[in-house]
Amino acid sequence: MKRRSVAVLAAVLTAAPWAARADAVDTLRTFSREVRSGKASFTQTVTSPDGKRTKTSSGDFEFARPDRFRFAYTRPFEQLIVGDGHKVWIYDADLQQASSRRLSQALGATPAALLAGAALERDFDLQPLPARDGLEWVAAVPKVKDGAFQSLAIGFRGGDLAAVDVVDGFGQRSALRFGTLELNPTLRPERFQFKPPAGVEVLEQ
Repeated sequence: MKRRSVAVLAAVLTAAPWAARADAVDTLRTFSREVRSGKASFTQTVTSPDGKRTKTSSGDFEFARPDRFRFAYTRPFEQLIVGDGHKVWIYDADLQQASSRRLSQALGATPAALLAGAALERDFDLQPLPARDGLEWVAAVPKVKDGAFQSLAIGFRGGDLAAVDVVDGFGQRSALRFGTLELNPTLRPERFQFKPPAGVEVLEQ
């Protein structure tokens, strides 16, 4: 993974007994079916596999189904991740570098697929998790076993999306916490388009 690229999302799926209600699974299904667009602020904390190092970043998130999303990181540095329905772009302003990858290769069983994808249960097996931190949780287990992520979990407060936690293939943990999510806003198409600024190095993958 390149420097400062986003693990977009984490925190450990605990091995607690399966005492959770199945309601959160239905809540996720309803969210995936009825919420066509959304936007919110977020804070992301990334923890190293040994638990000794953490990095915190924040910014704004927007999505529109199918397969369009925008993570605009503002602190502690500027980074932009845009899914335009065909490609995923990552732009580091301070490095003056942008990279792109075909959406079919970049999305798959990832956190972005959970939030903006069109085929939730094609890519994930859903299981209820025990409640914690005042949230009801769902485990989304990628059906592709050799993907980039070991585990993903989605937390709801009532019917509101509040958190997405991820453990990647290297054991790095990310925890994404949302502010109030605005549901089904009208978002301009250009929010999900990216044109590299003049002089920026572009890497095609």
